[in-house]
Amino acid sequence: MIVYKKDIYTTTMNIINTINDWLWTYLLIGLLLIAALWFTIKSRGVQFRMFGEMCRLLAASGKKEGNGKKDSHHTVSSFQAFAVSIASRVGTGNLAGVATAIAIGGAGSIFWMWVIALLGSASAFIESTLAQLYKVRGENSFKGGPAYYIQKGLGKRWWAITFAVLITITFGLAFNSVQANTMTAAAKVSFGWDPMIVGIAISIASMLVIFGGIQRISKFSEIVVPVMAIAYILLALFILIINISRIPEMLSHIVSEAFTGSAALGGGVGSAVMMGIKRGLFSNEAGEGSAPNVAATASVSHPVKQGLLQTLAVFTDTLLICTCTAIIILLSGIYENGESGIALTQSALESEVGSIGSTFVAVAVFFFAFTSIVSNYYYGETNLQFISGKKWPVTVYRVIVGGMVMIGSLTSLEFVWGLADIFMGLMTLCNLLAIFLLGKYAIRLLKDYQSQRRQGKNPLYHRSTIPEIADETECWPE
Repeated sequence: MIVYKKDIYTTTMNIINTINDWLWTYLLIGLLLIAALWFTIKSRGVQFRMFGEMCRLLAASGKKEGNGKKDSHHTVSSFQAFAVSIASRVGTGNLAGVATAIAIGGAGSIFWMWVIALLGSASAFIESTLAQLYKVRGENSFKGGPAYYIQKGLGKRWWAITFAVLITITFGLAFNSVQANTMTAAAKVSFGWDPMIVGIAISIASMLVIFGGIQRISKFSEIVVPVMAIAYILLALFILIINISRIPEMLSHIVSEAFTGSAALGGGVGSAVMMGIKRGLFSNEAGEGSAPNVAATASVSHPVKQGLLQTLAVFTDTLLICTCTAIIILLSGIYENGESGIALTQSALESEVGSIGSTFVAVAVFFFAFTSIVSNYYYGETNLQFISGKKWPVTVYRVIVGGMVMIGSLTSLEFVWGLADIFMGLMTLCNLLAIFLLGKYAIRLLKDYQSQRRQGKNPLYHRSTIPEIADETECWPE
């Protein structure tokens, strides 16, 4: 019987790996890079030339601006929307995902992770700006995202429903399984805690937050995320400082393996590229179609404002948090010891600062992953509301999410990552095709925003700016 179960598991994993290889090798990596380059060119490098504006907007993002209409019941500020998206982006992908990428693809995978973040942030700008443009009024906040701009902008209900189903499964179920799996693994390594007990605790805590809706999720995220992110960055900086003489060697190692592959791990350039882009996308979500769901909730005076903040969120996730993990692992020199996932990150940090390092990772994983779970849930909720418009499916979904957190806590790492990659790939494919078709409107919005800024104005968007879609953008003033 045991052999039979192992055979079923092996067969299942072979199927999952085959699908992932085909989906990513032949479709997604090329499309992601094409989209990133295309939007970088069309926006004239918005992610680089408007970095200062992003920082200015972040500093002023705590208040709810409104857009000239009666939006007092829409209670999510621009910063809260930014914090929720960061909460989803900054999770196990930053700690376990980076470690997995290095363990399989070598140090070179970090170079390609940087590339997809730097270029892909232009795609993040486009999708989040579109989400703001086509948002609708909900009961307690604005709602929007790819499902909404696909239906309103392209008139394809079937396409929008397909995306909504995929993101509901991807984030609420598959990704949350990954987050829970990493949390229980870290707790077991550091404290010897029973995964069953940890899984039950995480499930209960998750449901307590998600039953409060987007307001409770956003308030929770805006407090927890900045504190943990700053603490993790400071720890990485400390490790960087005490190993400052080895920095040139580390950077040289990253760049050289990006184009030659890792001889020690037996991986070629393709492995470095594949792992860097897959794990980079899992972490920063640029072009994936997830962050636009929360970007749409913000009350702002112009769609571009949230587009720029979500671009900054990609940089925060990958160029800061992911790089911190990469520094810790690469400077430890132990990434070729056969470990992977969160165990490798914990071992690397322990080698640098002692046993307290492993404990710190376990605590960081808990907060990063837990905020990801509750933020991921919201992506599913808003898309369920898009599909049905009724309340009872959301209640059922909340319970199912709690159950999947429990299942993920007890399932193998290989299985949950493989499943997450498939659904992530399919939803990314749906979204990329949509933003290719609708991206021209985001570019026009960017030009309008820049024109108003040059005149010294606080940019305010009016539907008459793009008259051909005025009827589909009812949340904005005439």
